[in-house]
This record gives sequence, C-alpha cells and structure tokens, in this order.
Amino acid sequence: MNLKVLCGILLPALLAAMGCRPAPASGPESETAMIIRNVHIVDVERGLLLEHQAVVIDSGRIVRIARGAEVAVTYATEIDGQGGYLMPGLTEMHAHIPSPPADPQWIRDALYLYLSQGVTTIRGMLGHPAHLELREQAENGELPSPRIYTSSPSLNGNTVPDTATAAALVRQYAREGYDFLKIHPGIPRPAFDALVATAQEEGIPYAGHVPVDVGIRQALESGYATVDHVDGYLEGLVPEKAGVAPDQNGFFGFNFTDLADTTRLEGLLQLTRENGVWIVPTQSLFERWFAPTTADSLLAQPEMQFMPQTIRDAWARNKAQYMNSPNWDPERWARFDQLRLWMIRRLHQDGHGLLLGSDAPQVFNVPGFSLRHEMAGMLRAGIPLADILKMGTLEPAFFFGIDGETGSVEVGKKAELVLLATNPLEDPDALGDIRGVMRQGQWHSQTDLAAGLEAIAQRYAQNGAE
Repeated sequence: MNLKVLCGILLPALLAAMGCRPAPASGPESETAMIIRNVHIVDVERGLLLEHQAVVIDSGRIVRIARGAEVAVTYATEIDGQGGYLMPGLTEMHAHIPSPPADPQWIRDALYLYLSQGVTTIRGMLGHPAHLELREQAENGELPSPRIYTSSPSLNGNTVPDTATAAALVRQYAREGYDFLKIHPGIPRPAFDALVATAQEEGIPYAGHVPVDVGIRQALESGYATVDHVDGYLEGLVPEKAGVAPDQNGFFGFNFTDLADTTRLEGLLQLTRENGVWIVPTQSLFERWFAPTTADSLLAQPEMQFMPQTIRDAWARNKAQYMNSPNWDPERWARFDQLRLWMIRRLHQDGHGLLLGSDAPQVFNVPGFSLRHEMAGMLRAGIPLADILKMGTLEPAFFFGIDGETGSVEVGKKAELVLLATNPLEDPDALGDIRGVMRQGQWHSQTDLAAGLEAIAQRYAQNGAE
C-alpha cells in the first residue's frame, strides 16, 4: 500500500478519534453565500465540541465547515460568532398552533415565539385546515416560522364514536394531506381498532393520548408513532387485584398514584422498545399546570408578557380548577411527580427513546420558552444534558426521517442553527442567551429577535382584551 493511500485511510480516522472532522472540499458557492466565523460547533451526536470553526452557508445549506483560520475568503454576509456555540435548531415535538377563529396576528406571533427561542421545527398536535396552508408558507419562507408538521383534527370519543366514522375520517385526513393523526381520549375500542387498521392501509401515522378503553399495552402493540404525556403508563402499573375502574384514573393516572406496582414497568418498557414507540413526556405541563405552584408566581415570569391577556386569564382559571378539586392534594402530587420522573428516566434508559415536547401554548407554557422548562424537567429525571440536547435535535430528525437534512451541524444539511453565548453541553441555561437563529437561509440576529419579541410584548400590553 503506498503512502498516499495509507494517509487517506489513517488521517480521517485519527481526526475522528481526536473529535475533529476534516473539512470537505468546498464546492462552487454563489454570490449570496454567507459565513459564520469564530464559533464552537456543538456535535450533538457525540456530545462534544468542534472548536474554532467557520461555517459557510449557501442557498440555505451548509456547504463548508473548516477551522476558522483556513477560510480566508471574504463573503457578502459575514457573521461574527464571537466565540459562541453553534448548535442545530431545536424541535418542539408537542406544539400547538393557534387555529381560526384566533386572531391571525396571534397565530403569526406564536410561530415567531417558537423561532425566537431556537425552535426550527414544530409538530403541531391539534390540526386544522389552516395549518396545512401555514405549513406551506413556512416552507416557502413566506413567514418567520419553524418547519411545521401538523396532525389531523382531533380523533376522540365524540368525533369517532363508531368504526365507520373512524375509517371515514382517517381516509379523509390522509387525503387532505395531514402528516399524522391525533388521538385524544374517549375513543371506544372497536372504533380505535378500525382507526388503526385504516391508518395502516393509508400509510398515515398516529400519535397522542391513550384512550382508557384501549389501554397502554394495546396502544403500544398497535404501533403508535409517539405516546405523549407518558399517557397510560401509570395506569398500566396498577394490578388487576386493585379492583379499580380504569375510567377513575383522574389526571393522567393521578388518582392511581398509590396503587402503582413499579415492577410492572419492565413489561411496558419491553413493549415500548419492541414496537418502536417514542415517548414525548411534556413534563413541564405537569410541573406548571398541575403542580402546587401558584398561578400568580407563574404569571409573574418575564415570558408571560408575550401571551395575550385572555390566554393568561384562562390559564389562571384552569389552574384554579385543578387546585380546588377535592381529589388533588400536594402530598400526592409529590409522589405522582416522583413516579413520573422515575418512569421517564427508565423510558430513556430502556425504552425506544424520548423526544422533547412541552405542550405549548397549553397552561403556563409559552411557545419556545417552555422547551427550556421541559429540558429542566428531563434533568430532574436524571437524564444527562448531552442526551437531552440530542432528544431535541438529532432524535426528532431520525423520527421524521430527515436526519440527512437536519438535526446536526454538518456539511450538506440545511442551515437550521442556533448560536448561543455559552456551551449547552455544560450550561443547562445556555438556551436562555441566544445570539442568533438561522432558518430557511435567513439569519435572525440577537438584535432582530429582541425587536420581534418587543413588538409582541407591546402588542399584548396595549391590547389586554386580545
């Protein structure tokens, strides 16, 4: 073997072992190409940094990554990363997009809030025909928005009471172009079975809640794409000898907290893994809406200025409704919370995988901002920070089958990027200091983002009746 061939084999392997990736030869770049200089790239796949890099972007894609000193060419647009940390954009796997008759301005504002906090992809979990148009506008760069995946309208006990209706709606939603079906509680078992059979015929995934009449074991065996909220798992820990009616479970199994037999989780983990079902915990929803934290303390948080007053008022009422329920008490909530955190940790360790989602803008979860609360919840569950970042970047890309397009900072992938002041592999609060976001080839600087957020805050300060 000659020296040239030997070096061609050994040098890439040596660089990889050192945590470096050689820069591919740069291809032809257009006059509109731009460069982000002086950054440390966060390699979310391996949980390490590539230091002192420059990233060249052309037509919305990364075309070159190299040591900063190696890129001497001057570009039309030069962004100084100031020694910041460049990571792939985040994915919010349990988002809600406002729907008509909501004010069109609020719909646009909600999408901007996600983007402003580094969220470059959202999975809308309560679809509406208007979201199909928004999905196209987002992809065409017609509005500042994350990439949108949208569910169908809700499939629940009211909308699918029988097998014929279930099959008809599945075919309709598949034909209309929704990305997946949203399952809500209340669906009777026969209708659920028809829904699943038709969805498999149509090739459309389904995700969301676990109807009581179905139960977690059947849901997992049916091939959910995701089970959200860890729904059904606590109920699945209750042994038959407990003699309780399944529909007395309360808020995501809260009433059954003290009946759970934790040894039963092993079987659920196996089913989750064998059937390839991802879990979207939405832990932040439980820690904010259904926790013994006062509504006033949550409403005092700075991010609440970006929400319409009518929504904030509704959140306070909803929280009061739960806190005043005769079945709710803070001591049981503490046990419920610890049980959920334990299940989440075990699902991460031995299930198929977790994906970040916070259920925004549901109760006290502000779009974009709430994903940081979700990450804090995952830390409370004992999940390493590097794994949490992967849950919000590369793992969703695998889930959607677009890992060749996004999910990491690599040559050839779309430039969906977030620039941070501090290292997110070490600082859990790093996403609280964003220096810029890139989506669809457009750079939203820290100044731009601040101006956009200020306009939203002023809008809802001036129009409290919105």
